[in-house]
Order: sequence, then structure tokens, then C-alpha cells
Amino acid sequence: MWILLGILAWAGGSALNVWLARQAPGRTTALAVPLIFGVTLIFVWEAAVRGFGISPVLLPAPSAIAARMAGSTGVLWEDFVQTVIKGALSGYVIGCLAAFGTAIVVDRFDFLRRGLLPVGNFVAALPIIGIAPILVMWFGFDWQSKAAVVVVMVFFPMLVNTVEGLRDTSAMQRDLMRTYAAGYWTTLLKLRLPAAMPFIFNGLKLATTLALIGAIVAEFFGSPIRGMGFRISTSVGLLALDLVWAEIVVAAVAGSAFYGGVALLEKAVTFWHPSQRGQS
Repeated sequence: MWILLGILAWAGGSALNVWLARQAPGRTTALAVPLIFGVTLIFVWEAAVRGFGISPVLLPAPSAIAARMAGSTGVLWEDFVQTVIKGALSGYVIGCLAAFGTAIVVDRFDFLRRGLLPVGNFVAALPIIGIAPILVMWFGFDWQSKAAVVVVMVFFPMLVNTVEGLRDTSAMQRDLMRTYAAGYWTTLLKLRLPAAMPFIFNGLKLATTLALIGAIVAEFFGSPIRGMGFRISTSVGLLALDLVWAEIVVAAVAGSAFYGGVALLEKAVTFWHPSQRGQS
């Protein structure tokens, strides 16, 4: 019975999305298509688990995950604050601001660009599982060490994007500023920083995902008795997979909201850029 319901739900959702795709594009259609697909996928997941009798240790049903989330709101909120607010967000802000300031200095002195950016590419390639235990030993087991991991992860991607953005002006534009007797700082504020905004926001959006991943993974190498990474690692050992999935859902929602907030800010700031034109 559940298998049949799953097949019917998949067929119905697919047909509805195909019909919506043929309609005139608009905000309602753009929101309805992924929403219908997501609801259909969840229902098929539920039907498959129940129909095939899959063990909850292997794959809990969405209803079991939702029930666990409803019954563990206190734990989930505590983990959210520890990992996302204290670890990821603080490291994100510190790392991005430090990278932006460093990019201004690097852009001012060309020898720093030639010397620092290759080092940045090297550090950015370091695996998190290698640097996380070291930073945990340096900064302790609380959120400060997770923030330090996040700083390392977001600093160089943000730095590279900002430096490249500051260089994204044509010779004609710079010559025009010189004809107005504009100095370095005036040119930076009036021309180069606005032109660099798409690159800067690209680095900010990339850093949102890196920050959350870094904070969660760092908690696997030492944490107090709270945090998403701590909860996931201990719950797997206890075979409480419904709680593991609940933490994953919270992390996914937080990461999507984080990225979406930066994307909305980008749209407001870079409304003039061709990539933002014509978007509803």
C-alpha cells in the first residue's frame, strides 16, 4: 500500500511540476516548483521506509525525524547556538573582515599580492581534518577553537575574491578618475570597491557554506557537551539516527538561510550589475 502511494505521489508531483514549467515564468511558479518537489520527495521517502520496512537505524522516516525534532527542541536550540551562532557566525565575521582589510593592503602594495596569494592558495588547500585538531589544542574545546577553524577556512577564499574584484576595473575607467584628480582612496571608494562588490559577495556566499561545515567538523575533534558536531558523533555511536537527521535538518535550514540572507543583501547592493538585472 505504501509503495503504491509513493509511486502515485511521485507521478502526481512530477506531472504537476511539468505543467507548472510550461506556464509563464513568475515568482509564484519559481517558488512552487521546488516546494512541490520537496514535499513529493519527503512523501516518497516516508512511503519507501514504511513500505520496505527499512530499519530506523539505517534510514529513519521523515515522520520519526519530525517527532524527534519536536521532542528535542531544547537540545537542538542549544546545539544551534553553540555551533552556528558562536562558532560559525563569529568565525565568519572575523575571517571575512580580516580578509577584506588584508585585501585592501595587498592591493595597495603589489609585492604582497605576489607573495601572499600563493600562500593563500596553499593554506586553502589544507584539509580541515588536519588543521582542526591543532586549533582545538591551541584554543581549547569551547567555541573559540571552532571559530578559529572557520577563520582559517573563510579567510583566503574571501581574500582572493576581494583582491580579484579590486583589480576588475578597466584602464579607461582608472584614467577617467585621474582626469578628475582623484587620489588612490577616492578611486578606491568611488570606483574600485563598487566594481568589486560582485566578487566580494561571491566570496561571502562561498564562505557561508565553509563556515558551517568548518564549525561542525571541528566539533568532532573536541567539544563541550553541546554542539551539532558533538551531537552527531555521539548520536551515531548510540544509534540514535533520528537525532542525527534532526541535526542535519537544522544545519541545512541554517545554512540555506545564511546563504539566502547574503544573496538578498547582494541583490540590494549590486542591483546595477548585469547578473542582477531582469531577476524578479
